[in-house]
Amino acid sequence: MTVPQTPPPFIVFGYGSLIFKPPPPPFVLKQQPGFVKGYVRRFAQMSHDHRGTPENPGRVVTLIHKEDWDHYSASDAFPNEDTVWGIAYTIDPEHEKEARAYLDHREKDGYTLETVDIYDIVDGEPRVVIHGCSCYVGRPSNPSFIGSEPLDELAHRIWQSVGPSGRNKDYLYRLAEEVHKLSPASRDAHLFALEAKIRELDSKHGEI
Repeated sequence: MTVPQTPPPFIVFGYGSLIFKPPPPPFVLKQQPGFVKGYVRRFAQMSHDHRGTPENPGRVVTLIHKEDWDHYSASDAFPNEDTVWGIAYTIDPEHEKEARAYLDHREKDGYTLETVDIYDIVDGEPRVVIHGCSCYVGRPSNPSFIGSEPLDELAHRIWQSVGPSGRNKDYLYRLAEEVHKLSPASRDAHLFALEAKIRELDSKHGEI
C-alpha cells in the first residue's frame, strides 16, 4: 500500500513590505531570516495601488536577476557584494488557500511567483536552508516595471508620492530599518543610498 506523501509547505520569501508587514498571524507558522543569491533588490517597480496612484505612481522594490539588471543599471552602480536579505514565512497548510489569495491580491500590480533557494550563514559560510521557496517578483516584462532611474530623480519620486497604503517614503524608511536589523551581513547599498537622499529632502524641505 502506497502511503500518500504530504505536500511540502508553502513558504514565501518577503524582501519588501512583507518584511515589515507580514501576512496576518493565522497564516504564518514560523518565519526565518535569510537571503537569496543571483538577484538585486531595486526600486524598479511602479506602485499604482499602494504607495502611489495611477496618475502619480510611486516606486516599490522588486527582485531582478543580476544579469538582467546589468542591462538597466547605467544610472545605478552599486557594489556586487550586496546581498538581498528578507524573511521566509512558512504558511500553515490549513490556511494556505486563503494565504495565497491574500498574497496574490496584495502583489497584483505586476508581480509573478518564482521559486528561489533561501540561504543563511551557517558556521561562517552561506548554506541553503530552504529549497524551493516561493517569491513574488516584478519581472522586467511586466507593465509596472520602470527599470533604472537616476538616483536623485528616484529619491524625489519616492519622497513626494502617496497612495492608499500611505506615503511612499514611509515604505522605504520601514524597509531600510528592518533590513538593518535582519543580520550583520545584510547590506543593500541601493536602499541605504536612497534612504540617505530622502532624509536629505526631509531636512531641506520639511515633512510632507
